[in-house]
Amino acid sequence: MRKLKNEELDRKTEAEFKAAQKSPIILILDNVRSLNNIGSVFRTADAFLIEKVFLCGITATPPHKDIHKTALGATENVAWEYANTTPEVVEKLQKENVQVWAVEQADKALPLSEFVPQQNTKYALVLGHEVQGVSQEVVSQCDGVLEIPQFGTKHSLNISVATGVVVWDVFAKLQFGK
Repeated sequence: MRKLKNEELDRKTEAEFKAAQKSPIILILDNVRSLNNIGSVFRTADAFLIEKVFLCGITATPPHKDIHKTALGATENVAWEYANTTPEVVEKLQKENVQVWAVEQADKALPLSEFVPQQNTKYALVLGHEVQGVSQEVVSQCDGVLEIPQFGTKHSLNISVATGVVVWDVFAKLQFGK
């Protein structure tokens, strides 16, 4: 087995990325404070052809050197928009028939492993503040809540890690029926 070189990875150019059909997944960041986490979310969004990232509340916006540090240019490819509040984005997307799901620990949350996304449905996933998570107001507004089951002593994942886990899971189920 041989590790591939960067030039062997068949990566899209910026123009090819922008022209590519996007996955039916939108990300909403609810008051995420860490610039490095924001950049990591953009990188994940680039990797899985995410349609758009909404940056809400105190979530910083590009360009910023600390976002760029982890995004590695993904902010140039991935469509994004800033909104003053997360509830306004959730309401707007729901009016467009987008299913909005919070990624949070909540009573009646659906374990991610049991979530079966429907084909021909667009999903928006809300990820929250590093300490407070997704606000209760937004959780109450969402169509559902997904929870990543955890089995250790800690009861949370870093938002960038949680984003990667949830996006891959939903993407794989939609693309490969897994």
